[in-house]
Amino acid sequence: MPSLQSTSSAKVSSSVIRWFDEISIDDVSIVGGKNASLVEMVRELSAQGVRVPNGFAVTAEAYRQFLGASGLDESIRRILTDLDTRDVSNLRARGKAIRRAIMAAELPETLGQAIIEAYDRLSSDRGGSEPVDVAVRSSATAEDLPDASFAGQQETYLNVHGHAALLDTCRRCFASLFTDRAISYRQDKGFDHFQIALSIGVQLMVRSDLAASGVMFSIDTESGFPDVVLINAAYGLGENIVQGSVNPDEFVVFKPTLKTGHSPILKRVLGNKEFKLVYDEGGGRMTRNVPVPPDDRARFCISDDEALALARWACIIEDHYSTKRGRPTPMDMEWAKDGVTGELFIVQARPETVHSLKARDTLETYRLKEHSKVLVSGRSVGEKIAAGKARVIREVAQLHELAQGDVLVTDKTDPDWEPFMKKAAAIVTNRGGRTCHAAIVSRELGLPAIVGTENGTGQIADGQPITVC
Repeated sequence: MPSLQSTSSAKVSSSVIRWFDEISIDDVSIVGGKNASLVEMVRELSAQGVRVPNGFAVTAEAYRQFLGASGLDESIRRILTDLDTRDVSNLRARGKAIRRAIMAAELPETLGQAIIEAYDRLSSDRGGSEPVDVAVRSSATAEDLPDASFAGQQETYLNVHGHAALLDTCRRCFASLFTDRAISYRQDKGFDHFQIALSIGVQLMVRSDLAASGVMFSIDTESGFPDVVLINAAYGLGENIVQGSVNPDEFVVFKPTLKTGHSPILKRVLGNKEFKLVYDEGGGRMTRNVPVPPDDRARFCISDDEALALARWACIIEDHYSTKRGRPTPMDMEWAKDGVTGELFIVQARPETVHSLKARDTLETYRLKEHSKVLVSGRSVGEKIAAGKARVIREVAQLHELAQGDVLVTDKTDPDWEPFMKKAAAIVTNRGGRTCHAAIVSRELGLPAIVGTENGTGQIADGQPITVC
């Protein structure tokens, strides 16, 4: 099988399509933060062994052309006129109306044709006659910036195959710029909805459905200690870890001695990895979750050597961005292992946005003065302590029951829950690791959380006063 990092032999000169080898980190306004970061690694770090799947970007200009040609720009302004993000019903109604309008609009014919031609060229570059499977990733022009992660704000689609599916997912990506969570997040961060556009990354799929994937940080996510790499890993495609659907394996690697040629894995924690996300062969969906056999769950899904290789890449990527920005820049990265070739790849990289922004001249510590029975335990997020009434949420329809200052107890959070999570004093989940959505958003909101408790919703009673430490 040809390497996923093969480059396009011919460049597309277009205001709506840019190949990865035509983009630089300075093109955030053209291709968004996620795409610009990917391409920076392709251009600058390939020589150091960092592998990134090849692909192309549908530019922010394409998004603007789509909105202008369809009249959506004026429609969206009208719908958002009386937006009130503090009123969840108001927010939901506005977001739904915008997304429905975008999905009902047709892509301009020239834009659709340009996307199809680029996809066909990507397929031919792989040396085969069949259309390739691609990941279609949203990349907003204000995304993955040093002071805002926009974690989970827009959509990603995996195992997209063929012209019709690609054009449909591109339109869905455009619509995802106006998910409820994205609208709320932009409003809270002070971003103008109409100054932000959406680019799309179309990238060769890494067959991690046949192997493993995960998330890693070049900093300790809780203490901010800069000398370790934290790696989360699980079987299958990576969305399960990001969404907090599984409790992943965890590796902690010490950076200073790694850089001197040693193999310093400080800690391994075996996760239960109950499910894995795989291709939905012959089904109506693109992916589906299947159970992981007990024997596979009982072992780590990547080897020590693979964990060390990923940690070395994390150091290379962090060093590069730190030099580029002129200051320490810890990174948040997503990786995947191809089950056909055995190769590792980086599929996303963005600056870490919590500890990198903390004041260096202030130290805040919290101490629990009294102790009582431990109801559940898991992986801790943040160093704060909070108390409140437990609100056990088992389905989305119950979210309106969450009151200001309650402790949200649930199976896992979803990016759509972000407007509700702001009300919580703390968060407890059954599933997820320290790099899942619940953990990332809790850190950004300054909330303590316990993720991966396995049975929090069973052990904690609704309305019960609890303390999260």
